[in-house]
Amino acid sequence: MQSGRRAKSLKIILPVLILSGLVAGSAMLIAGKTEVETKPAKSEPPSVEVMTAKPQAMQLNVHSQGVVAPRTEIDLVSEVAGKVVDIHLAFAAGGFFNSGETLLRIDPRDYEFAVVRAQAQLAEDRKELLREQAAAEQAEREWQALGSGEASPYALHIPQLDERRAKLAAAQAGLAEARLNRERCVLRAPFAGRTRDKHVDIGQYVTADAILARLYATDAAEVRLPVPGDQIEFLKLPLYQSGGPDGDKPRSKVKLSARFGQNRYEWDGTIVHAEAAVDEKTGMFYVIARVPESYGHSDQGPPLAVGQFVHAEIEGITRNHLVKIASTALRSGYQVYIVDENSRLRLRTVEVLRREQDGIVVSGGLDPGDVVMVGGVELPVEGMRVTLNTQDADDGAMASEQTKSP
Repeated sequence: MQSGRRAKSLKIILPVLILSGLVAGSAMLIAGKTEVETKPAKSEPPSVEVMTAKPQAMQLNVHSQGVVAPRTEIDLVSEVAGKVVDIHLAFAAGGFFNSGETLLRIDPRDYEFAVVRAQAQLAEDRKELLREQAAAEQAEREWQALGSGEASPYALHIPQLDERRAKLAAAQAGLAEARLNRERCVLRAPFAGRTRDKHVDIGQYVTADAILARLYATDAAEVRLPVPGDQIEFLKLPLYQSGGPDGDKPRSKVKLSARFGQNRYEWDGTIVHAEAAVDEKTGMFYVIARVPESYGHSDQGPPLAVGQFVHAEIEGITRNHLVKIASTALRSGYQVYIVDENSRLRLRTVEVLRREQDGIVVSGGLDPGDVVMVGGVELPVEGMRVTLNTQDADDGAMASEQTKSP
């Protein structure tokens, strides 16, 4: 009985004690609390990437591309008719030949017969001229002995003598023509070169003026390179006739490059001249690059093949006091943002000389030491305070290379 009453009393007293302890603890916490001071949040200036303007001398090379063509290319044309009786081994597509080598022979027998007939005609006309000269001398003697007054030219055989002289000259010309046609039966290479196309073979009959092959010279290769109008001023070109103000002006060097398989090869050449007219559709100037001895032995790699596509880097003039900035630095209206001594953005208008793959070349509007913003803020505002996100803004390096636009 007593143990039951004791258990029942604990069930009543224990919750009361726990509740009282909780109330007492809460009162102590409330009494001992400390006031927390609130501070307004501070906004940090945005971080920007910059570069330092450092004027320097730059060589303004011009990039272009074109297709390789031979310096000289002709059609080999037959000047006489006949059957082809002999062909050189190099007279095939891709074959090489030397200057003066015999490429093809046409049957010469008909032309040899013509030479013999022309020789016979010449001998006859020479004989007739001698006979007419003797007759003229005889007529003059007879007139002096028997005639009176002035003799007519016909009586003295003067027109007959002129006719014989003319026939003799015609016979001489006929013999020369016959010999020339006989020589034309042999077609020789006018230059050292290569056969592009062949249109005839041994045993085939060809007519006069028939195109037998397409030949091109291998002494030099040329590439026709387009240059934009705003880039032509950077090249060293002979724009005037020889002897004029630019007649002896140095010409731009050019480096051509192309890929063969996995390897890239380069060839050195020179800009020899500019074409006389501008392309009306594109407004492009065209300059001609020449690579001498393009088919000679070279350690540079394989020869330039006709029809091959190549890239070209043309040597340009050198100009001083130029600054190159990243493409991301330029805003609309040819403006850039400068970070002033108070770390605030200021708009500056610049003179853009040209755009390149790795940046923009500026010829005016920036002073040495100007800190140019090249990235970090999408919508900058004039007068905005910024912080510089670079270890050394005076090292002249472009911090924007990591954010360079494609």
